[in-house]
Amino acid sequence: MFARLREDIRIVFDRDPAARTFFEVLTTYPGLHAILWHRFSHGLWNLDLKWLARLSSTLARWMTGIEIHPGAKLGRRVFIDHGMGVVVGETAEIGDDCTLYHGVTLGGTSWRKGKRHPTLEAGVIVGAGAKILGPITLGAGAKVGSNAVVVKDVPAGATAIGIPARILDEEQHRAREEVANKLGFSAYAVSSDMNDPMVKAIHGLIDHSANTDQRIEWIVAELKRLGGQPETPKPDDHFDAASLNKLVD
Repeated sequence: MFARLREDIRIVFDRDPAARTFFEVLTTYPGLHAILWHRFSHGLWNLDLKWLARLSSTLARWMTGIEIHPGAKLGRRVFIDHGMGVVVGETAEIGDDCTLYHGVTLGGTSWRKGKRHPTLEAGVIVGAGAKILGPITLGAGAKVGSNAVVVKDVPAGATAIGIPARILDEEQHRAREEVANKLGFSAYAVSSDMNDPMVKAIHGLIDHSANTDQRIEWIVAELKRLGGQPETPKPDDHFDAASLNKLVD
């Protein structure tokens, strides 16, 4: 029991840089309180003391702002950061080392009995306000972006964003980030599905630039294969964000 408690507190220090002392975490972290309380409620549920288990979980919700049904299954080292508004349904399963932020819902889409809530495998991270609905599975190490609505399975290690959530093309994302970094632009937290014409235009330009770079690399490789010696660009020919600003001005 005490070993599990130490493990739960240690994981807070690993995932929250604001944590300072053991006593502070133990007394002021509602996510930790909700998980500890859930273990008690879940034990009552497994003893077939259903009403008492529901009463216990209701008290936990009043105290922490986090609603975890006593029938839900939580693994080890689960971390709920901030936690206000988190809802975890009866048949939800959360694997080891998962992280949930505030406003997350692991809900159902049917009134039928049986498995109707999500399963999160080990190491899943769910951003603030995300909704994961139905008896779907998020594979190990998957990530869900803030405010996403996930209604289909997410493969292990993948990232789901948007409403409804779509799997992020990691190869395209990496290529976009590389080009953006060359131009001195950071695309962090700016997704291509935003209804913002400027964002869409920027991503369109970055994707076009990435595609052009790939074509140029292929042309250079073919020239070298045929014995040609492509001219090395001069420093003055380098096009960067500063050059772009001069042109705009």
